[in-house]
Amino acid sequence: MLLISRYERMIARRYLLPGRSEAFIAVVAGFSLVAVMLGVAALIVVMSVMNGFRAELFDKITGLNGHAVVQGYGGQLRNWRAVLDEARKTPGVTSATPLIEQPLFATYNGRAEFIQLRGMRMEDILSNPTLKGKEVVGSLKSLKPGGEQVAIGSRLAESLGATVGSEISILNPAGAATPFGTMPRIVKYKVAAIFEVGVYDYDKVFAVMPIEDAQTLLLLGDGVSMIELETVDPDRVAQILQPLNDKVSGVGQITDWRMMNSELFEALAVDRTVSFTILSIILVVAAFNIVSSLIMLVRAKTRDIAVLRTMGATRGGLMRIFVTVGTTIGALGVAAGGVLGFLFITFREGVVKFIGLVTGQNIWDPQMRFLTELPAKTDPFQTIGICVMALIFCFLATLYPAWKAASTDPVQVLRYE
Repeated sequence: MLLISRYERMIARRYLLPGRSEAFIAVVAGFSLVAVMLGVAALIVVMSVMNGFRAELFDKITGLNGHAVVQGYGGQLRNWRAVLDEARKTPGVTSATPLIEQPLFATYNGRAEFIQLRGMRMEDILSNPTLKGKEVVGSLKSLKPGGEQVAIGSRLAESLGATVGSEISILNPAGAATPFGTMPRIVKYKVAAIFEVGVYDYDKVFAVMPIEDAQTLLLLGDGVSMIELETVDPDRVAQILQPLNDKVSGVGQITDWRMMNSELFEALAVDRTVSFTILSIILVVAAFNIVSSLIMLVRAKTRDIAVLRTMGATRGGLMRIFVTVGTTIGALGVAAGGVLGFLFITFREGVVKFIGLVTGQNIWDPQMRFLTELPAKTDPFQTIGICVMALIFCFLATLYPAWKAASTDPVQVLRYE
């Protein structure tokens, strides 16, 4: 706008508001603006949801599994205290936590469910960022070593029909050896708390108890099955833990968060790229709408263009007028799309509930989506990139109609007027 003269701005302003005889042109221009708005809003919303989905999953997964784990061979980490000391001495490792994790079965009132038993030290249970403050009923502080108590996920509690105070039976198939074979070990535990971390698969199977009780149930003595590690930079976890990997190779192996969840995060990355590409087509369609509306405007204003040329208007001046008209339509669409996108993100839960109410379908089923709520995380640089891309598309769409207007021969036009 700063590069065009005063009269060019005036004419561009008049062409943005066509008269009654050009009402159809105004309608097409309006459709172009709406298409740009919807394209920008859709890209901002989808990319924000994708970013939020990845961030939430990463926080939840690493919150319970750490950035990496040192797993012992045969389900038990021998000489784990020495491994723990080596891990804590490794540069870049911020924490190292011993724990026990074992798939078992739980029963209550005739119902049986698969569970993932996790034994942790009490200080680690209370300080774990994924578990802290996530109690739905009861309190994690109620867990006491040797008290035969357990905390379970909310979905697991629903499946079993258990609540705080219920006594569930946990079955360890690898029980004590007897002359008649291995007898399963069944121990009853009182539910002290029910938590909800927000990841359906975790809330469905996880049961947490003090590490001493887990050792007793699994007949591990003083042993643990793994050591959970956290580092200063999860994206560099492999390089940070390389020295430790060389030292523990004889007693266990290190598995980082990428190895444990590689398929999930790769699928998210592919889905993100495909969604961005497909939704960008909306902006291309909007650009074609701008082309068509400007071509119609040029055709309707052919006589005016010829008169301007005879009055001294240059080809460059005419190009700037129509480029300004088309770019303004695109800029208004981008601004409206940004506002619409941020409104959708802010009230996304209400929108999801409204769509579900109208369609009668549960469009955000935690069993399918992993997370219990629709996440969103807006990246300012990504949002700016989307807006700039949309503006570039709109600018490029104006060049051909503007060139056609500038190429108008006033002699040929006025000869037949």
